[in-house]
Amino acid sequence: MEAHTVYLSLGSNLGDKNLNLLRAIGLIAERIGIFSAISSVYETAPWGFESPHSFLNLVVRVETAYLPLDLLEITQQIEKDIGRTEKTVSGYQDRVIDIDIIFYDDWVYQSEQLTLPHPRYKERPFVLEPLKEIISNETAQR
Repeated sequence: MEAHTVYLSLGSNLGDKNLNLLRAIGLIAERIGIFSAISSVYETAPWGFESPHSFLNLVVRVETAYLPLDLLEITQQIEKDIGRTEKTVSGYQDRVIDIDIIFYDDWVYQSEQLTLPHPRYKERPFVLEPLKEIISNETAQR
């Protein structure tokens, strides 16, 4: 099996946010692959909508054998297993957990279900800051 490097962004702003992130990390390890990096946790304001609930966010780098659409299906199932209801079609809202695929190797891919790299990651400080942390650690270790 060929291993692929993926970067996933995780966020939670409802319930026990720390526990939600820990549960997501555990399920990713169990169902997706081996972690090669985990960023610090960042507390951020909601992005794209108003809410009194701040988010906890982090980025993980995982080695996986799954192809992008299979990976998407697994991450969506993890979200549901942690308590996420259906993703909104119009606008953003509070959520127990959100898992986005930011990068999948260096693939550029677009389908109705998935766009790689994630189309809005450059606009989102809650993705960029933890992503920079992982990438700067990679560079420092070389």
